[in-house]
Amino acid sequence: MWRQAISPDVRARIEELDLPFNRWGLDPYGVSKEHLGFFLSSLGLAYHHYFRVRTFNIQNVPDTGPVMLISNHSGGLPTDGGMILASMFFDHDPPRLAHGMVEKFAQNWPVLSPLFSRVGQLPGLPEHAKRLLSDGRVLMVFPEGARGTGKLYRDRYQLVRFGTGFMRIALEMNAPIVPLAFIGGEEAIPTIHHSKTLAKIFKAPYVPITPYIVPFPLPVHCEVHYGKPMRFEGSGAEPDDVIEGYVAQVKEQVEQLIADGRGSRSRNIAEEP
Repeated sequence: MWRQAISPDVRARIEELDLPFNRWGLDPYGVSKEHLGFFLSSLGLAYHHYFRVRTFNIQNVPDTGPVMLISNHSGGLPTDGGMILASMFFDHDPPRLAHGMVEKFAQNWPVLSPLFSRVGQLPGLPEHAKRLLSDGRVLMVFPEGARGTGKLYRDRYQLVRFGTGFMRIALEMNAPIVPLAFIGGEEAIPTIHHSKTLAKIFKAPYVPITPYIVPFPLPVHCEVHYGKPMRFEGSGAEPDDVIEGYVAQVKEQVEQLIADGRGSRSRNIAEEP
């Protein structure tokens, strides 16, 4: 029955993906056409109608070849990851599948964990990232990690420390970096507290508590702002100070995109009927 929920538009765009699906509808990573179709049809409803996402400058993402998307992380739950994935599928021409790196704690969830791999979201291991890039895929990375989604509403849009592993991988694999900003995640799930008790139950680093108690996202307008590709010279074996300098440049671009995006979102909300 769930196959009937796959929209014709999603089926057509899946056929446009530059992925080597075999006759059973599976690619070498175990991505399934049918699972992907249902997943993207569901994301499409959220993307187009619930969050009413607008995407800007997505043409900055190359049409082919390896690329690493570097974004801010926010909103208590990974809503941003889903909407960025949707933007690459629905608004990029041709559509591209963004592969995210799943946090370790989420890999133990009994139902979601198998689904993640079927839709191209793999455990966050360096070898997975390198293999994806070597195969010319789109890799979606949140250098703030769980620290980013764990930010409280009072700290919204303030970036925390970026990890440096993504930069070493980008250099080693000679992959361009496209910085981007996701705007609206903090307003969608305004986290005011973390429940340590629930976190232990779900074996997660935190469980967000909102003013309305349940951490369910509100139907707020969101935006994705893509920056220009960035390339850095090196092999990935550079000293820490060199790598940290490169990371600081990427973080600076993300901060600028956030600042510009917040202004854009405010104007667009004001113009809504």
